[in-house]
Amino acid sequence: MEQIELMQLVQRVQSYKCEMQIVEVKAARQGCPTKLYDTLSSFSNQDSGGIMLFGLDEKSGFETVGVYDPQDLQHRLAEQCKQMQPAVRPLFTVCDVGGRVVVSAEIPGVDVAERPVYYRGIGRTKGSFVRVGEADEPMSDYEIYSYDAYRRRVRDDIRPAELAELSQLDSELLTEYCTSVKKNKKNVSKLSDGEVLTLMGIVKDGKPTLSGVLCFSKYPQAAFPQLCITVVVVPGLHIGTVGDDGERFIANSRIEGTIKEMVEEAMLFIRRNMRVKTIIDDNGKRADKTEYPINAIREAVLNALMHRDYSIHTEGTPVRILMFNDRLEIWNEGGLYGRLTIDGLGKVHSDTRNQTLVNILEMQKVAENRYSGIPTIREEMAGHGLPEPVFENRRGDFVVTLKNDFAATMDDNNAVPNGEHDILSYCKQPRTREEITEFFGKTQYYVMKTFVEPLLETGKLKMTIPDKPKSRNQKYYS
Repeated sequence: MEQIELMQLVQRVQSYKCEMQIVEVKAARQGCPTKLYDTLSSFSNQDSGGIMLFGLDEKSGFETVGVYDPQDLQHRLAEQCKQMQPAVRPLFTVCDVGGRVVVSAEIPGVDVAERPVYYRGIGRTKGSFVRVGEADEPMSDYEIYSYDAYRRRVRDDIRPAELAELSQLDSELLTEYCTSVKKNKKNVSKLSDGEVLTLMGIVKDGKPTLSGVLCFSKYPQAAFPQLCITVVVVPGLHIGTVGDDGERFIANSRIEGTIKEMVEEAMLFIRRNMRVKTIIDDNGKRADKTEYPINAIREAVLNALMHRDYSIHTEGTPVRILMFNDRLEIWNEGGLYGRLTIDGLGKVHSDTRNQTLVNILEMQKVAENRYSGIPTIREEMAGHGLPEPVFENRRGDFVVTLKNDFAATMDDNNAVPNGEHDILSYCKQPRTREEITEFFGKTQYYVMKTFVEPLLETGKLKMTIPDKPKSRNQKYYS
């Protein structure tokens, strides 16, 4: 970096008074720190790399103290860089800041195919680190495996399912699939069904593959119990929030079956538990508007099942769907694959982790396999008048977050659409909890906590059965 950039970095660190995802501060007033391997590893293992900043003292509020000897510091740090595998090549900058010498060492992020970068002195397992905020944390066994799997092009989706048998696959689905393959792929049109199943990665070494089980088994979870979907509806904004009756979940389900069946059942569950508004236009025409666009949710759920990691390290964790008052989250194991970054989602054609599985789902017309999923989610959310979807890579998990209009509602003085005035007008005739909830298009928990209970406390709203507040026959009137 240029000296002016280094001076600006020093000012920024001193202003924030903290280290950052890409900045590590060391005083180096008395000598070169002897154990910088953790930071060298973590910076090298992230796409952005990082900057080691010497000459500021964190214990003194990031005061500029200067380094003991800039030339010797560079030499000793370079020696530590040579102890990394592969060796790290830092770029140094020296600058005078307030009469004291400050040194920066830019650590480049290495290519994914060369990761993890680790300290040779203790080996790959213990010497590989990842940056989390301002801290360097040891990589998990799975994080290390994920880099090896990409480099070696491990195909977990076609590994034989040892606990499954060919007899457990649905013969009708297999016949339908083989017919479709022969029709669309002329090169295999003359092969037998058995040859097609082997060639297309559904059978291997006399056993159904993981892809074969997930797409054609009569009950895939017999072989892979946790390769399913769990979905919960939370009565609030965070896991742990409880409802009026102490319930942790308003609804929850474990969804099993083939990938096609799981997608369909998950969508049914979400539809049942999603708020729906009734909108009447100027011509008196009635239309229902769902809380989230259906197509966006389906794409996100399907992507989670198609692109998750299916290695032995993650087969014990299901895809998770969490429905909160203000958002819907979809979690899958595996994070982004290969060189793909969050910024590149939907913009570049990336490597595919589960090539065989994706091809099968394309032939079954479950997925398009045209890299259109992320753009579809973005367009559908925009068309619904909702915030941009949020995509996150969280240390082995990939998370899609779809936000509803709850936040905008809260910003508008908690009015939906006109808060107190509307509910008092609506309740001139006694109304049940369910009727009030439907009127507002929100969850019952949210409506009761935000509107009904405060109005009861002020006496503006009353109960028809005041002696039994939680009675199923309770109604509220103004």
